[in-house]
Amino acid sequence: MNWFKRVFGKEPLEEKRKKAEVKKANIAFAEFNYPTKIILAWIKALEGHQELEKFLYENGYEEIFFLNQAILLKQEARDWLMKNGYPHLMAFINAAEGNESAQHWLQVHGFEFLYHAAMAIDDEESGFKWLNQNTDEFVFGLIKTIKHVKDKIEFNHNDMYSFGKDL
Repeated sequence: MNWFKRVFGKEPLEEKRKKAEVKKANIAFAEFNYPTKIILAWIKALEGHQELEKFLYENGYEEIFFLNQAILLKQEARDWLMKNGYPHLMAFINAAEGNESAQHWLQVHGFEFLYHAAMAIDDEESGFKWLNQNTDEFVFGLIKTIKHVKDKIEFNHNDMYSFGKDL
C-alpha cells in the first residue's frame, strides 16, 4: 500500500487513469465488404429513402438496415447488432460517438477501416485523411453521409427548439 492511499484512502489519479488491458475477443465477426451499388443504396437509405431501406433488409443486408437504425439511436437495432455477429459495427457506432473504449477496441481487433471511419465521423482530421488515402469515393461518401446524420442528431439534441429530437 502506498503512502497516498494510506493518507487519503484512495488511489492517486494516475492509477485510475491507466487504461484496462483489452484482450482480443475470441469470436468470429461477420464480413464488412459490400459492392458499390449496395453502398450507394446504403447512402440513400441513410438519407431516408424507405424503399431502399426495405430492399436492403429483404435482400440479405439486414446488418446495414440495423446499422442505420442504430446510427439513428434505436436501441433495438443496437441490441440486434450485438446478438447477430456484428459487435464491430456497434463498436464503430460507439467510437463515432466519441467512446474511447470502443475506439481502442476497434484498434485491438484490427478494424482499421472502422476505426478511421469512426474517427472521421467524430471530427478527427486524421480519420478523413486516412479514408481519403485508403478508400474509394463511394465509401468516403458513405462516411460523410453517416457523419452528416450524426451531426444532425447532435444538433437537434443541443438545439433549444428541438431539444431531444433525434431527427
